[in-house]
Amino acid sequence: MKAALLQINATVGDLEGNARLVELAARRAHAQGARLVVAPELALTGYPPEDLLLRPAFMQACAASLQALAAGLADCAGLHLVLGHPHQFGPHGDVRSKSMAVQQRFNAASVLAGGAVRGTYCKRELPNYQVFDERRYFASGRDAGLPPLVFEVEGLRVGLLICEDAWFDEPAQAACEAGAQLLCVLNASPFHLDKAGEREARMADRARAVARPLLYAHLVGGQDEVVFDGASFALDAAGTVRARAPAFEEAVLTLDLAADGTPAGPVTPVPSLEAQAWSALVVGVRDYVDKNGFPGALIGLSGGVDSALVLAIAVDALGPGRVRAVMMPSPYTADISWIDAREMAARLGVRYDEIAIAPMFEAFRTSLAPLFAGRAEDTTEENLQARIRGTLLMALSNKLGAIVLTTGNKSEMATGYCTLYGDMAGGFAVIKDVAKTLVYRLARWKNGQPTRRADGTVGPVIPERILTRPPSAELRPGQTDQDSLPPYEVLDAILARYMEDDQGIEAIVDAGHARTDVERVTRLIKLNEYKRRQAPVGIRITHRGFGRDWRYPITSRFRA
Repeated sequence: MKAALLQINATVGDLEGNARLVELAARRAHAQGARLVVAPELALTGYPPEDLLLRPAFMQACAASLQALAAGLADCAGLHLVLGHPHQFGPHGDVRSKSMAVQQRFNAASVLAGGAVRGTYCKRELPNYQVFDERRYFASGRDAGLPPLVFEVEGLRVGLLICEDAWFDEPAQAACEAGAQLLCVLNASPFHLDKAGEREARMADRARAVARPLLYAHLVGGQDEVVFDGASFALDAAGTVRARAPAFEEAVLTLDLAADGTPAGPVTPVPSLEAQAWSALVVGVRDYVDKNGFPGALIGLSGGVDSALVLAIAVDALGPGRVRAVMMPSPYTADISWIDAREMAARLGVRYDEIAIAPMFEAFRTSLAPLFAGRAEDTTEENLQARIRGTLLMALSNKLGAIVLTTGNKSEMATGYCTLYGDMAGGFAVIKDVAKTLVYRLARWKNGQPTRRADGTVGPVIPERILTRPPSAELRPGQTDQDSLPPYEVLDAILARYMEDDQGIEAIVDAGHARTDVERVTRLIKLNEYKRRQAPVGIRITHRGFGRDWRYPITSRFRA
């Protein structure tokens, strides 16, 4: 028998569009001979639908869309489509437990065949960590007394699991005890670096534990701050990868199944970590801009590495015709910054404009002089420059409709080395979860890829001097980042331990870091929580980003 895993890019709330994506992919798979077709978790609604699930009208629309899709595929003889969707059992529905409230919501998967819904499975394990908040919205199928679902396709008995179910023993064991010969896992698992390897290792453990083959259908695309990387795969009962779809692109992975469900198909290699990060950032930008209807993007180009990286990502995501770069030199902008910014814009073929901010900066200083009398210049004047630039970019955004992509990295967001209503002003923070050391790695990786530039030549897009000169905000004479921060190698190592791995100050010191550096960095992280609360949403690429999975109080006196 042939089977297929549908790797689609769903948009939250677009029930009609998502159903159309599923139908077209399912028909394509059916035409290729597939009789078992598996779509991702909550493919009908997109993931995560969040508080849309609390609206009765949304749930009613989901139920109607599910029925319409089933009816629309009635002409696909022999097709069994497994589709993820939110579900509520009606007062006369298939309720297995009299104690279960009929209006409970479930994260569900239904089998569509012969023009109707033939069975529905409800997720048993509900994640409530990192970016997940499923217990806010869903009840557990196990707690509600609902059994596993096993159905038959051409003599093969198939059991269903949904994402988190497959990370635990009980759901898979229950499906096998109900007669499953093959496990199908529907997934919407947000990306972080090397998540694909972690998934495959855990699913291999699951396949071996129950001695069953396993098919893993995964979502792809960007949804606000999270990105789904696809890379759907199939394992044999020994946990060996027998097929894998491409990462970060829509695909239909067609499989040949043996009588016992053992799969075979193409095996696409797993990308390098840098390639994963780059693709995640490109997909995140493209889908945020396109799904929200922006005509293009604006970037304040400084001649530094952060804005250079964001510009290169944006061009890969949207094309040069939809990206516009604006250089806004101040009295402290070095000549090489102008030269490098112009050169990079020319290499990428984007529209490039320059707006000198010196007259505006001087006007602000003049207006404020009577109020600042007797006080020396300090970060106030530095921040004025950043806020002038933010105002100009937002004015262009209002006039042109394009979204401003901010250029602050994770190291800066952690320590507050950024200006509210200045360089933080914008609609989407592309590298918000990219530490400064990774910024350099990604920039060098990109320059190592064969890229066709605007003049037709193939070569690096980021001028080499941007990567070799000391980083600087250029807000005062001779300024460098290390005037205010520890070396980035030190800063990022402490940040990873404290913020991503939840290590305390003493543990980080014991790991070999100087106490003065650790206390300085952790103090800055805590002091700048109020800034991060006001920052734009940005793409998550690590297992702990400054977003849905970072929820610390602004007002707090805990210091360890």
